[in-house]
Amino acid sequence: MEKKKYLYKILVAGNAGSGKTSLLRRYVEGKFDESTIMTVGVDFFIKEIEFDSKAECTLQLWDFGGQVRFRHLLENYVMGARGALLLTDLTREPVMDELVEWVNIVRLHDITLPIILVGTKYDLKDFIAVYDEQMLNIMDTFNMMGYVKTSAKTGHNVEKAFRMMAKKLINRKNP
Repeated sequence: MEKKKYLYKILVAGNAGSGKTSLLRRYVEGKFDESTIMTVGVDFFIKEIEFDSKAECTLQLWDFGGQVRFRHLLENYVMGARGALLLTDLTREPVMDELVEWVNIVRLHDITLPIILVGTKYDLKDFIAVYDEQMLNIMDTFNMMGYVKTSAKTGHNVEKAFRMMAKKLINRKNP
């Protein structure tokens, strides 16, 4: 039996400094770099994953620059997205207006776009400023499909976040 092949465009969004590029580098390259520079506009990564003998998935990962001054550019890159990871730094209290803005950006062309809420910098346990309950409330408020705490530095749950998204998309009934 031949493997089914899937190709999905996944947006990775969140405020500046939330760890988007670090998370993507850890996931795609298996590396963590303390000196990651700010993403200007959009960057792009590709990762292929296998689930079993039945499915193979290519993820086009779009790293959205988090600076406010780039947000007007992002609308041009949302078209065709099948899912999004919305990152929030666990060492900073999330701001609801900013979350609303990010959800509106990634769901611009698809109001039901699957989003996973990703809490980053979980390795900084002594500085965590957000409780799971808050994150689960945010997830429910915006009808997101899951919440995962990650650390690009240690690799904690990085793979899990992307596999969760890919699995959800493969199992989705839409064409």
